[in-house]
Amino acid sequence: MGSYALPRPVNRRTARGLLLMLVAGVLGVVAALVAPPAAQAAESTLGAAAAQSGRYFGTAIAAGRLGDSTYTSIANREFNMVTAENEMKIDATEPQRGQFNFTNADRIYNWAVQNGKQVRGHTLAWYAQQPSWMQNLSGSSLRQAMIDHINGVMAHYKGKIAQWDVVNEAFADGNSGGRRDSNLQRTGNDWIEVAFRTARAADPAAKLCYNDYNIENWTWAKTQGVYNMVRDFKQRGVPIDCVGFQSHFNSGSPYNSNFRTTLQNFAALGVDVAITELDIQGASSSTYAAVTNDCLAVSRCLGITVWGVRDSDSWRASDTPLLFNNDGSKKPAYTAVLNALNGSSNPGNPGNPSGGGPLKGVASGRCVDVPGSSTTDGTQVQLWDCHGGTNQTWTSTDAGELRVFDNKCLDAAGTGNGAKVQIYTCWGGDNQKWRLNSDGTITGVQSGLCLDAVGAGTANGTLLQLYTCSSSGNQRWSRT
Repeated sequence: MGSYALPRPVNRRTARGLLLMLVAGVLGVVAALVAPPAAQAAESTLGAAAAQSGRYFGTAIAAGRLGDSTYTSIANREFNMVTAENEMKIDATEPQRGQFNFTNADRIYNWAVQNGKQVRGHTLAWYAQQPSWMQNLSGSSLRQAMIDHINGVMAHYKGKIAQWDVVNEAFADGNSGGRRDSNLQRTGNDWIEVAFRTARAADPAAKLCYNDYNIENWTWAKTQGVYNMVRDFKQRGVPIDCVGFQSHFNSGSPYNSNFRTTLQNFAALGVDVAITELDIQGASSSTYAAVTNDCLAVSRCLGITVWGVRDSDSWRASDTPLLFNNDGSKKPAYTAVLNALNGSSNPGNPGNPSGGGPLKGVASGRCVDVPGSSTTDGTQVQLWDCHGGTNQTWTSTDAGELRVFDNKCLDAAGTGNGAKVQIYTCWGGDNQKWRLNSDGTITGVQSGLCLDAVGAGTANGTLLQLYTCSSSGNQRWSRT
């Protein structure tokens, strides 16, 4: 599978074996950072909590489990978006050429809509899980079969599917940044473009997504390859609306804090982003919360889908990667996700409210201030009595910046403890990107260190720096 992830089975998630397979302490800070005093009460389910910010929280559903009352009870209660785990894939929907079968796909679709949920379509064009008749085609015959399949499936669900994964996993693992060698790729390099143009004509109302794994880490060649394709498509008017990040995080493909940067950079191309198949080896609460906050911090992140309900439903059951135990009980990771979702009632960026405003130190009660309203690059910022001036008005962007005076960014002059925090002309570097966390801290994306008042000072003129995060009062900030 290459150097980035654990090996993946060719027919993943299909075999029977795979199918079986601190709130009270920080609520004051969270409320100050991310929500006005009149924010709505916390929701008690994932879907409802996500809906507060205009997002969804979904799951993959298998038709064969719809008779399991524990499974359906959890799925119905917690999620407001559904993806068919295998039932809308090519082998399931067109087992013989030109003969479509939507029996199991419709079971899932009907269950979802009868329970008030939206549906993501997964997937129309993929090198894997092709029926044998398609595997035996090549060239123009295979290209036409792909077009016919897209038209046939999308016609059946026209106007009913919120998002379609039009093309799945078309890029190679490893360091090439290039396309995966597949029978579809060998029909010509334009096959992905043709798939998207076909899909747009088939159902103009559906969001059209490219979906892949191991594209979460911004530094990886595969991520850059997909980014370059999406940028090219947008420049040439190829109809792509969103990018899906599968987010199968494990020891071979671990979560990296630059995931938020990845989401922001794709969103800046003018596409929506979505976390489409989330599972995390060992179900780390902190990692689940971080991924959730990454989506919440990007206004164009549509929502999150976990790939299965309970661990026993996961294609990686032995990794215990989901939010519910085999018996249906909630894991600590569930609570971490719910708390993160409830930390934002802002439809854009939690902790990154749209519009400008002050950043007030929790310990000092003073604001992040540009001395003398200077616009000179390299001016170190300080604490000062809050007065609402433009030199204390910080505007968050989807790129993760904190802007002042329109074109100046909060900028880290280094990556080590004691590096000064200054203003500098915005240029898009990672040292100008910040993560506003639910505990009130603000961390540099490049350094991972926290915005810190030097010497835990609280007086006017105290300079700001980067320092190892400790969650102390001189490292926590509010938006009010």
